[in-house]
Amino acid sequence: MLTVGLTGGIGAGKSEVSRLLVEHGAVLIDADRIAREVVEPGTPGLAAVVDAFGPEVLAGDGSLDRAALGAIVFTDPDRRAVLNGIVHPLVRARSAELKDAAPADAVVVQDVPLLAENGLSDLYDLVVVVDVAPETQLDRLTRLRGMSEADARARMAAQATREQRLAVADIVIDNDVPLDELREAVARVWEGLVRRATGA
Repeated sequence: MLTVGLTGGIGAGKSEVSRLLVEHGAVLIDADRIAREVVEPGTPGLAAVVDAFGPEVLAGDGSLDRAALGAIVFTDPDRRAVLNGIVHPLVRARSAELKDAAPADAVVVQDVPLLAENGLSDLYDLVVVVDVAPETQLDRLTRLRGMSEADARARMAAQATREQRLAVADIVIDNDVPLDELREAVARVWEGLVRRATGA
């Protein structure tokens, strides 16, 4: 088994790269998706978040109001640390379960948005960073996701810098390119990962 940590800044296109890797045969463990699962209604994770941040982070249907929680934590590092202290251990435990269930010869790609921020590179055989210029991130967040420029900049500032991410990269995938070029780049990376996984 080859374990790959996949990361990139918000708006870098990490989801597209992970989707392409899955098309090639990767086993994907998506930390963002798991982070949503562990705070679904009825979970201990959601109860802990409400204990820490109050009932105002709940939507009318009892689910987590992500916008309300985001408004609290994205501008306050201490509050963000509290949230991470609740969610991250739950995500790690579920990720470990999924990894253990993967075939012995699998390339397991763990999509980890905060890999650089949390010093997690040593947990993986290889780290792949999806890289774009900060201007590209800002454009995608405002144009494609409808964020205000201030909100987009705050979210970018809450993450590692481009330089910090590149410093932990074993492989860099440039996503400031058209989709067909990205597909070709991911295919080349996949071939290398398979060689590593199989010892070929």
